[in-house]
Amino acid sequence: MAETSASRPASTILLLRDGAAREIEVFMMVRHHQIEFNSGALVFPGGSVDADDNEIVARADLYSGGAALSEADRGFRIAAIRETFEESGILLARSKETGTPIDAGRAGEIADAHRVALNEHKISFLDILADNGLQLALDTLVPYAHWITPEGMPKRFDTWFFLAAAPPDQLGAHDGRESTDSIWVSPREAVEGGESGRFKLPFPTTRNLIRLAKQANVSAALAHARSLSIVTVMPVMTKTETGRQLRIPREAGYDGEVFEVGAVG
Repeated sequence: MAETSASRPASTILLLRDGAAREIEVFMMVRHHQIEFNSGALVFPGGSVDADDNEIVARADLYSGGAALSEADRGFRIAAIRETFEESGILLARSKETGTPIDAGRAGEIADAHRVALNEHKISFLDILADNGLQLALDTLVPYAHWITPEGMPKRFDTWFFLAAAPPDQLGAHDGRESTDSIWVSPREAVEGGESGRFKLPFPTTRNLIRLAKQANVSAALAHARSLSIVTVMPVMTKTETGRQLRIPREAGYDGEVFEVGAVG
């Protein structure tokens, strides 16, 4: 068996909006084919919690809505918002002075001025927030799922999934580095694309899209997420004659316990 590596804390956000076709839509990106993890996959914006995120945790003036959260939970949410800004340009933040959410125009100015430098590690997210009088809106994120990569995998993540309503008129755009395309897509269409081969979808992404597709609109999705009792999912993988089988806790709420996930390879 492959040696089990420690899982790295990570976060991802399902950014939601109400679509024109009376279906909820979620922002997704295609990961670059040269990226080591999930290359070419259609995913939600997100990534690892890093040391800079923990520095922001220690600066309570740089976020709001986190008073009832543990330091670890704040770190997951801060990382989720930072990664989403890096990868899409969408910024879940408020004016420190007025407490009002920043509008699309202001978010665009900040992205144009700092996003490339942030992705190239030439500026810190902490400095961007402090210099622009911003506070991250931690309370806009609603916990939705908690997945840990199976044991035996060479690269493992301990990932929190959050739902958030996309700020009005912040449309998002891929960064051209870690992601090569981006779309607003209904969960139904994304799942159908995974089944047809149009999209490459990681297993956790598929399961969360299927669950999200049951919600009629953003308000319903957020209300459902707030009602959830989050059950941690660490799939157990078994090789079968026809491929691989993943077993997850039934009580996690993904309409089943054992799933066939295709050929080994």
